[in-house]
Amino acid sequence: MTSIQNKIILTGIKPSGSPHLGNYLGAMRPSIEMQNQYQQSIYFIADFHSLTTIRNAKLHQEYIYGVALDWLALGLNPDKTVFFRQSDNPYHTELSWILSCITPMGLMERAHAWKDAINNKLKEENVGLFTYPILMAADILLYQADIIPVGKDQKQHVEIARDLAIKFNNTFGDTFKLPSEYTPPEIASIPGIDGVHKMSKSYNNTIMIFAEEKELKKQIMSIKTDSTPVEDSKDPDKDLVFQFYSLIANSSDIDNLRDKYQGGNFGYGEAKKILFEAFLDYFQNARQKRIELANNLRYVKDVLSEGAKNSLKISEKTIENVRQKVGLKF
Repeated sequence: MTSIQNKIILTGIKPSGSPHLGNYLGAMRPSIEMQNQYQQSIYFIADFHSLTTIRNAKLHQEYIYGVALDWLALGLNPDKTVFFRQSDNPYHTELSWILSCITPMGLMERAHAWKDAINNKLKEENVGLFTYPILMAADILLYQADIIPVGKDQKQHVEIARDLAIKFNNTFGDTFKLPSEYTPPEIASIPGIDGVHKMSKSYNNTIMIFAEEKELKKQIMSIKTDSTPVEDSKDPDKDLVFQFYSLIANSSDIDNLRDKYQGGNFGYGEAKKILFEAFLDYFQNARQKRIELANNLRYVKDVLSEGAKNSLKISEKTIENVRQKVGLKF
């Protein structure tokens, strides 16, 4: 993606446990790359949003700090990005309430995430989940964000934010910019090691980026393969091990592995060992940095604290304008 000047990019990161390869390739890597392409990058840990499903305080805290450790280890630069916890800026919930007062019930009832939760019974039906898109709209509009990177499943939420911005502007006068969603060029949905579903913790079919080496090797050695004999030629493009390798290796190494597949006398067990070594090499710096950060939580807390201060400064002008527009400030 080409550089866009004078734009604000905003991303919310829901704390939900340690990331896997699919999380990294589909969301984390593109977002970290984009921090260098905009005038201002605002990335926050969406710890209010995660309350819709998490009921254990200790686990929630572990997830929150885990997100910070993961993103900082993988390359998020706090000198280039405003990085903070959503709950450290009370303006998010204040604006969410104000927006909820102009939100039609029908708009929320049509939200895909809510309908999926009801139809599939995957989540507890609660008011927080129902009004989730309003808080997300507040997250976006509070910073007058221009670009919101989202997956296809979140696109509607950005559209709802636009709808609420338009309604507020029409009701109280021009206040909010209209945000635009950006869906990164799709890396085809990353398959799980079972070869059946997309990679997801829900299916227990993941390759976890920060797993201990023993567990990581177990996950990679569990990748599903066919029963082609060792001595026979194999089609690399139909093999999961090769697909994973292609996502993290350079073109020369990919070509070399392709030749091994097609030349015969090369088994899937050997391919998995090559993938394991490549995975460790690719994530070596991030894995080491995460260990260092985990031993220096004071630094991580300072990063989040400084980010919170900056987020308050950036959003204060918007919330003051909103208060005045709705008659809460004299």
